[in-house]
Amino acid sequence: MESPENSMISEIQTPSETPEVPIGSSSQIEVPPKLIDQVIGQEHAVDVIRKAAIQRRHVMMIGSPGTGKSMLAKAMAELLPKEELQDILVYPNSDDPNNPVIRTVAVGRGKQIVAAHKIEAKRRIQFRNTLLMLLIIGIVGYAFITYQWLMGILAAAFVFIALRYTTPREEAMVPKLLVFNDNTSTAPFIDATGSHAGALLGDVRHDPFQSGGLETPAHDRVEAGAIHRAHGGVLFIDEINTLTPHSQQNLLSALQEGEFPITGQSERSSGAMVRTEPVPCKFIMISAGNLDAIQGMHPALRSRIRGYGYELYMAESMEDTTENRQKYVRFIAQEVKNDGKIPHLDQSAIDEIIREARRRSNRKGHLTLKLRDIGGLIRVAGDIARHEGAPLATAAHVIAAKKTARSIEDQVSDEITRHLREYEMTVVEGTRVGRVNGLAVTGSDAGSVLPIMAEVTPAQGASGTVIATGMLKEIAQESIKNVSAILKKFTGKDVKNIDIHIQFIGTYLGVEGDSASISVATAVISAIEGIPVRQDVAMTGSLSVRGDVLPVGGVTYKIEAAAKAGIKTVLIPRTNIDDVLIEERYRPLVTVIPVDTINDVLKYALVPQNTEGFLSKLKKMAMRSTESLVDVPSINQTVA
Repeated sequence: MESPENSMISEIQTPSETPEVPIGSSSQIEVPPKLIDQVIGQEHAVDVIRKAAIQRRHVMMIGSPGTGKSMLAKAMAELLPKEELQDILVYPNSDDPNNPVIRTVAVGRGKQIVAAHKIEAKRRIQFRNTLLMLLIIGIVGYAFITYQWLMGILAAAFVFIALRYTTPREEAMVPKLLVFNDNTSTAPFIDATGSHAGALLGDVRHDPFQSGGLETPAHDRVEAGAIHRAHGGVLFIDEINTLTPHSQQNLLSALQEGEFPITGQSERSSGAMVRTEPVPCKFIMISAGNLDAIQGMHPALRSRIRGYGYELYMAESMEDTTENRQKYVRFIAQEVKNDGKIPHLDQSAIDEIIREARRRSNRKGHLTLKLRDIGGLIRVAGDIARHEGAPLATAAHVIAAKKTARSIEDQVSDEITRHLREYEMTVVEGTRVGRVNGLAVTGSDAGSVLPIMAEVTPAQGASGTVIATGMLKEIAQESIKNVSAILKKFTGKDVKNIDIHIQFIGTYLGVEGDSASISVATAVISAIEGIPVRQDVAMTGSLSVRGDVLPVGGVTYKIEAAAKAGIKTVLIPRTNIDDVLIEERYRPLVTVIPVDTINDVLKYALVPQNTEGFLSKLKKMAMRSTESLVDVPSINQTVA
């Protein structure tokens, strides 16, 4: 008869199948013409963007890369009315050449005005050249008649040079078209991500010839910035915290005033001598970034966005429902259409893409909204299908694409695993005292085996210390401190009499997070008690100070990493059961066991010589945890 435990393991190893969305192929799906209707999984953000477009509000979107921030910004540009746009001209200023004049005209008028001035300038140049030619011919003719050839030639040369450099240059009076929008079908969308000050705010070109009649007129050296080209449209800045404080301060001024003069912004520009009149720049700003972008933003700039707009946090996953799976199918059709070079996907390929979306969500009952990565997988599968001459991409092409389009982190993880196996750093057989195979996540879609070793020595100082090495970051260091409470509870020993040494092997890029807590606790308890640890077992899970195993992220990738390393059993928090969705090729290679407490972990991982005594100790540990609740004195009791 099958035990409940084995039944549970079987259930974990066989995740539920992806419900099909019967459509035949993605070619049968109609793609909405507007970008705002193509966005999936971000209903709240779409609603805000629609409102912001009507009311001309600024928006800040915070979230992981690939969740649709730039697509929403482009969608807003489509929603804005084009009839409100203007062309911007810069004219020379006869009173002060270093202060060019700014004029705005209706869309399309800018080119007409510049063309008319060029025709007039050309006519004046031709008239002047004709007069000059007649004058020179007259001087030379008079010289021939009077036989004063040398004086005539010198006089003609003098007149030519004098008139050439003293008469005004007609072309210098032609205005420059600074911003024009007549060739756009929608309101302008300007992506100013990573722009330096000159590209963002406008600049004045360097002129190597400053005199002698060869200099370029000041107004002709003025260049519009992204804020000016976005006038009447959308200015999109991703990773806004990368802008310098100076640029952010000037950007704030442009937002407040709706206009910003152009002057030299770099060492290679003409400096502060040239400064135009204020140039219109009434745009809607959409800023974006990760959570750390908020810390690097100018406080006044963020306050301006919050006071006159919206702040949005982009969802990273959506519920795995029939309706949302249909939206995912539409997304697949959109990617194929936008790429234009790959075949459509058949039913099996669509089901495989949806299944991969579930895997990458790292959350039970959800589909990932990091759609840029999924779009990359679709394109690689399409490339493979086209290379084979297949009319449609199939599930086999998607599976092949997953092997081809692996992230750098996943490839590096496999390479490190091979190196560790070659040098016997990763042990997957037998038992060892004080050594545990932990599991970690590298990047967003790669797992790795994380060997952890522990040793216990008599305290060298007045009290014992916990010494952990392996480039541990803040959260990882704090999780190490929590282990001491578990050690006292299990061993009954005071850790002040011993030094505990914990080593994370191969953590060249550092360790962050607390998912190795149960691994550390198991390794230390093994070292203190001298009980061997099974090396064919790997584990992951956070640990509370009371010994409860708490959920962690990336369990699917961690289990697959263990399977690739040759480990047979993986312990995970019971609350992560529904998150497990490993690929078919790994299912026969590994057994997944859910655990609730550190007692469960020790029961599976340790191999004591005195099994009965060990189990008895685990029971006492649980009893001590219960008794501590009864013995806690009543403090600040509230009577209902």
